[in-house]
Amino acid sequence: MAELSNTLDGREAPPDALSGRGQPVAGAPFRTRMAVTYVILTIFLLIAIVPFLIIALAAFKTDEEIARNVFGLPSVWSLANVKDAWTQGNFGQYFRSSVIVVVPVVIVASLLSILSGYAFARMRFPLSRLLFFSLLLGFMIPGEAVIIPLYYNLRTFDLLDTYWAMILPDIAFSVSFGTLWMRGFFSQVPQELIDAATVDGSNSWQTLWRILMPNAQPAVLTMGVLFFVWTWNDFLLPLVVISNENLRTLPLGLAFFQGRYTSDLPLMAAGAAIVALPTILVYVLLQRHFIRGLTSGAVK
Repeated sequence: MAELSNTLDGREAPPDALSGRGQPVAGAPFRTRMAVTYVILTIFLLIAIVPFLIIALAAFKTDEEIARNVFGLPSVWSLANVKDAWTQGNFGQYFRSSVIVVVPVVIVASLLSILSGYAFARMRFPLSRLLFFSLLLGFMIPGEAVIIPLYYNLRTFDLLDTYWAMILPDIAFSVSFGTLWMRGFFSQVPQELIDAATVDGSNSWQTLWRILMPNAQPAVLTMGVLFFVWTWNDFLLPLVVISNENLRTLPLGLAFFQGRYTSDLPLMAAGAAIVALPTILVYVLLQRHFIRGLTSGAVK
């Protein structure tokens, strides 16, 4: 009778929810697509991490163990290669130089990027657009194109073979990108929030540090991580402006270290692990903030 009534009304009877009749069978294709996706992601994951695993394992092995099986585990887990690389390769001094360069670059570049990004995003002043695009030239022009003029400028100011020869150019290169990064973040802040702070009596300085900065922590931390990785791994600038061995940073020291110990693969692997470990630790510790900073503004 129900089917007849629905037919007379010109409507079809709804499918039986208990029997499942009329439901599309989409489970198998969906599971197939997910399986293919996970297989592809696993392949790319292995491509990314296998070289790091090989280097990490080689740092604990001997030459014979590497020649026998590069993927095998070491028979004895010992930090002897790391200790030898740290002492024989002068990595302690290289590590100190890298820290001396990286810390001021990250702090000063982050501070200047916050201020300039806020100014270009929320303030109106003459020639602001021209100044903004002029500042971006430092990001758009590759460092290799300006390294020779930069060398002569540093020599003019008698800054060669000093830490300032690495700190000042890295700050300039970093601020160019940081301004673009923070301007994009501050541009997404609702104008109503700025107006409410102004009504409450806040000036531009107070609005920036009391209202906007608590919400800008993921963006600032992400920017800081990028500055840290770029400065820590910088090789060309120290190679050109530094000739004093005591001022060499880790990437530059590793290059000379490889030239002296080319046949000692465990020692080279230990040196590479020392160079890579700080960047890996920084990313792991700030991974959540890093991802939030990269995806902020993607979904409104």
